[in-house]
Amino acid sequence: MTIFYISVGVVILFLALSLRVVKEYDRGVVFFLGKVTGVRGPGLIILIPILEQMTRTTLRTITMNIPSQKIITKDNVSIDIAAVAYYHITDPLKSVIAIEDVYSAVNQISQTTVRNVVGQFMLDQLLAQTVDINTQIKNVIDAHTEPWGAEVTAVEIKDITLPDNMQRAMAKEAEAERERRAKIVAAEGEMQAAQKLGEAADIISAHPVALQLRTLQTMSEIATEKNSTIIFPAQFMTTVQEAFNLLKADSKTH
Repeated sequence: MTIFYISVGVVILFLALSLRVVKEYDRGVVFFLGKVTGVRGPGLIILIPILEQMTRTTLRTITMNIPSQKIITKDNVSIDIAAVAYYHITDPLKSVIAIEDVYSAVNQISQTTVRNVVGQFMLDQLLAQTVDINTQIKNVIDAHTEPWGAEVTAVEIKDITLPDNMQRAMAKEAEAERERRAKIVAAEGEMQAAQKLGEAADIISAHPVALQLRTLQTMSEIATEKNSTIIFPAQFMTTVQEAFNLLKADSKTH
């Protein structure tokens, strides 16, 4: 019985040392006496105790913050930029053999690339062409990480901090631009109003009765406000005098 228990214990110990469970999003790089034998997983795998070792790598997309750093733009403006990068392992074998720490390597090359690429643009270009700059940074980083078995899927600049004096200058510029647009809109309104008034004057000059009707309409609007004073335009008085003269001429003929 003692031998039986010992045998059972040895088997259990052997299984505990040899069995590994690799999840769906992981892969295991197996070494036999220090030499790579391949990539295994997912699922249950068996290793030869002592002779084989396994290093796990994840295939999931990793979110990596690129810490804020001071950068001088092409027009000599000092800014602070923070970004975020997304990458995943495409070749588990390379990510274990070709590089010691793939996460640290991607992080360091990302910081350097952000500083180098952003430094090639002026501040206005950086603010207006963020999408294109993100793509350029991503392509440069991806070219470096490809030999490590990693692929960068996206890089996004998430924060740009400007100096206080630059923020004030940009605020003044934006205010001046808004005032310029307001003056242009007001001038365009005056021009359109002048055009419409000119068209109205042409119509009234062609139809003198229209002016009289407009005068009567204005007097009616004044009367509705319960005013005690009524102003008669000079042209209206001339029209009334002409009407009286016409009535006198008709009475003499009859």
